[in-house]
Amino acid sequence: MEYKDYYKILGVARDASQDEIKRAYRKLARKYHPDVSKEANAEARFKEINEANEVLKDAEKRAAYDQLGSRWQAGEQFRPPPDWDAGFEFSGAPHQGGQAQDFSDFFAELFGRRARHAGAAQQRAAGQDHHAKIMLDLEDAYRSGTHRLSLRVPEIDASGHLVYRERSLNVQIPKGVRAGQQVRLAGQGAPGMGGAGDLYLEVQFRPHPLYRVDGADLYLKLPVTPWEAALGATVKAPTPDGTVEVKIPPNSQSGRKLRLKGRGLPGNPAGDLYLTLEVVLPAATTPRARALYQTMAQELAFDPRHTLGV
Repeated sequence: MEYKDYYKILGVARDASQDEIKRAYRKLARKYHPDVSKEANAEARFKEINEANEVLKDAEKRAAYDQLGSRWQAGEQFRPPPDWDAGFEFSGAPHQGGQAQDFSDFFAELFGRRARHAGAAQQRAAGQDHHAKIMLDLEDAYRSGTHRLSLRVPEIDASGHLVYRERSLNVQIPKGVRAGQQVRLAGQGAPGMGGAGDLYLEVQFRPHPLYRVDGADLYLKLPVTPWEAALGATVKAPTPDGTVEVKIPPNSQSGRKLRLKGRGLPGNPAGDLYLTLEVVLPAATTPRARALYQTMAQELAFDPRHTLGV
């Protein structure tokens, strides 16, 4: 997927006002409209210009796009970071203008999720629902507690420039919360004649140095020595709930998975923790260590490549 520099496409600065963006779009749209343009690439350019305008004219989409920063060049291969849109509060207003399928894969990847949320929002006398993604530590799922969260609400100021209003909330996060789960804050959305809408917080976990999360299950690479793997052993292994002792079966190989039932994310039922064994060899940095390896080579007669036919 190629990165799209929407500011470059419209020929405006990143701090351009909404009026400057509107003028640039109108000028380019007249130049490249397929019905009147003599340019060879008019249709493609017109679609590109419309896509850029669709993002930059909208305070919420523009704020989210700006979060990506300017370190990518137009045309570079790109994948958005998993937390690229975290911390923004956006409305449940219907998605206006062109639909995601009319634009590039880049647009669909960034804003398809927002369009799906918006399409599901109820239009009623009450205020609109709002949505935001929040990032938690994995350990937060193991205890219920109140978290102080800050959200950035994009707005257009009186001069037509994009600004941010900070909003702080105290949020009760339930024990056993899962990635992708939504926490509903009643009445914390947009105000309306029939009452305020709700605020939905989508929970995601920050990357963890030890564990990989998959639903309710956790995965951990557990280093073991060659003799622990070959002879079997009882070793200590970390879990988010504390250290446990694990039995390594004899003749284990790297990649073998051990399941610790109920040691994943809490819940009903709780997830499991899977330990993937990783045999780690000691370095042959001393004469004694080299001698031991030479003895193993002579006495074990082990060929790990015999199945390759070489």
